[in-house]
Amino acid sequence: MSDPQDTSPAPSQAMTLAEVGQLAGAIRGEVAKAVVGQTETIDHLLIALLAQGHVLLEGPPGTAKTFLAQCFAASLGLDFGRIQFTPDLLPGDILGSSLFNFQTSQFTLTRGPIFCDLLLADEINRTPPKTQASLLEAMQERRVTVQGKTYHLDPPFFVFATQNPIELEGTYPLPEAQLDRFMFETVIDYLPEEDEVEVTRATTSVPADAIVPVVSREEILAFQRVVRRVPVADAVVRYAVRLVRLTRPTTEGAPDFVKQWLQYGASVRAAQSLVLGGKARALLQGRTHVTFDDIRALAKPVFRHRLLRNFQAQSERITTDSLVEKLLDLVPLPKSGL
Repeated sequence: MSDPQDTSPAPSQAMTLAEVGQLAGAIRGEVAKAVVGQTETIDHLLIALLAQGHVLLEGPPGTAKTFLAQCFAASLGLDFGRIQFTPDLLPGDILGSSLFNFQTSQFTLTRGPIFCDLLLADEINRTPPKTQASLLEAMQERRVTVQGKTYHLDPPFFVFATQNPIELEGTYPLPEAQLDRFMFETVIDYLPEEDEVEVTRATTSVPADAIVPVVSREEILAFQRVVRRVPVADAVVRYAVRLVRLTRPTTEGAPDFVKQWLQYGASVRAAQSLVLGGKARALLQGRTHVTFDDIRALAKPVFRHRLLRNFQAQSERITTDSLVEKLLDLVPLPKSGL
């Protein structure tokens, strides 16, 4: 995960906490105009946005994944781009292409939909890995390369990708390098019965008020800078790193269940995601320090897509969430009292 250079002056901490609270409340309120429930998912989107990460949302068709992304983007007032991933999609359809201009006798870039602030990569696992890989550079370095020339993407650049469960026909599993570039994977399931009743009632009557932008680009960038300045105790960082290292079967002292059921563990990006996500979560809860609870609360969405189960685990229907729970139970909290 990249760490963009920050040369701007730091806002005051007291004002920052108040503004972050107003930001979160305003965005949640706008999204709630059209989206019923999904509180945890919306919080994950907010945390990832403030921590400069990307989110992968998995769920069966009809669970409002795309609609949630559209509502979230509308509340931010950012330049929104959408790509519908299909089996015949090509990298040039995402990045754009360099065409020769006969009037100027030069090549000029016809920009693709990736040149935006918030990109919705809809059903990303319905296109082959070659096309999926066209997002790698953009998600990591916030830039793209077309025919040897590099073009930088304006901040904030945020990717919200949706995918159907890989058991469905016509899907291509995302490569590990692609998955690792997502800060979170959030699983969305069918709503409880009462929420489904509310959704059905709302979508079959007079449409709700349109969602309007409640924050500016400058405010979002300012909040992203503030997240980087939140202090983290050394014990919290070491706890996050310890969790990550113990997911690797080859690590000395790795638990037996890790060696038995995992083929590969998480990379250092997972530790970065835990710490940065913990900073953003702390701010959203009105705190200026990260606790062990912040790390534990984000462990599942951080690890879910990074732990590669072996054949035995898949055949025994061992889920990554259950492995994360076993890991959290196994690793003791340091005695610092945070």
